[in-house]
Amino acid sequence: MRTIIIDDDKKSATILHKKLQKSGAFMLGGTATSADEGIRLAKETLPEVVFLDVELPDMTGIEAIRQIIDSCDGNSKIVMYTAHNKYMLSAFRNFAFDFLLKPIDDNELQTIISRLQKETDNKEKCLDMKYVRRATGDSLLVQGGETEFQVVTLNDICLFRYNHEQRQWEAVVSGHDTPLTMKRNVNNAVILGIDNRFIQVSQKYIININCLMQLNDNMCSFYPPFDHIDYVNVGRLYRKKIRERFNIL
Repeated sequence: MRTIIIDDDKKSATILHKKLQKSGAFMLGGTATSADEGIRLAKETLPEVVFLDVELPDMTGIEAIRQIIDSCDGNSKIVMYTAHNKYMLSAFRNFAFDFLLKPIDDNELQTIISRLQKETDNKEKCLDMKYVRRATGDSLLVQGGETEFQVVTLNDICLFRYNHEQRQWEAVVSGHDTPLTMKRNVNNAVILGIDNRFIQVSQKYIININCLMQLNDNMCSFYPPFDHIDYVNVGRLYRKKIRERFNIL
């Protein structure tokens, strides 16, 4: 699991890193000593797991949780760790996956690792389109709620966008006045696995390249009926992939 550690105590971060390394289940993408640095690192590495200290010099880990989750399209599991259990309730209220006390108890850490691995296994099972299923060769059966289903043609989908407030992906589809909200289990990996015509251009947007008309100053313009969409910008980290896809020199 891709992992980052955000902790201003370098000694604690080193101890945690060694324990995670010993488990063999984690691949460290980097460490940060402040919340701002950690948020930037999360955007760059898109970790599956973030070990986040509560007491940081620029803001508390509790305050940083939402920004980190948003930076990773809602796909990161946040494990708060601190020497003070008084933060436990606030951590869970702010969508922390688990809570670990310092000094780290090996049994407690192993319990969290087992939970994370189980979540990862379940996530991989979702890639068979349990929540976004292919209906025919060129259509999808989209489950937007417990009992709501829509059959949509792939080329009727202009783009998918991540709704930070709802923490869910939405599909912008021709003939629908409002986006179709996807199940919470649907992440960017599931969407990109639908068909190679879908390509991620930023943290927030995955577009259908068959609908793309032109790129101008990294801003996407689309063919009708999506020509009114003028808000999709290609993120810096995704520009190389776009150039390679279209053989832009």
